[in-house]
Amino acid sequence: MKSIISYIVSPFPQLARLGYYISLLSIVLIMLWIGFFKFTPTEAAGIKPLVENHFLLFWLYDVLSVQQVSNLFGVIEMTTGLLLLFSLKYDVLRPFAALCLIATFLITFSFLFTTPGMWNIVDGVPTTNFMILKDIPMLGLGFMYLRPSPYSLT
Repeated sequence: MKSIISYIVSPFPQLARLGYYISLLSIVLIMLWIGFFKFTPTEAAGIKPLVENHFLLFWLYDVLSVQQVSNLFGVIEMTTGLLLLFSLKYDVLRPFAALCLIATFLITFSFLFTTPGMWNIVDGVPTTNFMILKDIPMLGLGFMYLRPSPYSLT
C-alpha cells in the first residue's frame, strides 16, 4: 500500500520537467524578442550610452554605425535564443548556448558599472533601470546548460 506522501510527491518529476521547459522557452522568447527589438532605431539609440562607455565595446562605434552595432547585438541575442531552442533536440549545442547566456549576463552586468547614471536613489533605495533582472535567470540557465539535460528530447 502506498503512503500518502508517495501520492503527494508522485507528480513532482513531471512538474519539474514542465517547469524546466517553461523556464527554457521563456528565456528563448525573451532572447528572440529583445534581439528583434535591437533592429529598431529606438533600441539602437537606447543601447548607445551602454556600448560607448564600456571598456570592451566602445570601439564598435569607430567601425560600425549606431544601428549596425545594435543589429550586431540583435543577431547575437537571436542566435542565443535559437541555440537554446535547437539544443532541445541537439545536445551538442548546449555548451554554446550556455556560454552565450553567461556572456550575456556578464556584459549586461558590467554595464551597471561602466555606464554613468545607471544607479539612482529612489526613496532612499539604490535602483537601476532593472535591465539586469532578465539576465539573472539566463545566468542560472547558462550554468545548468553546462551539464547534460535530464530532459533532453533526443
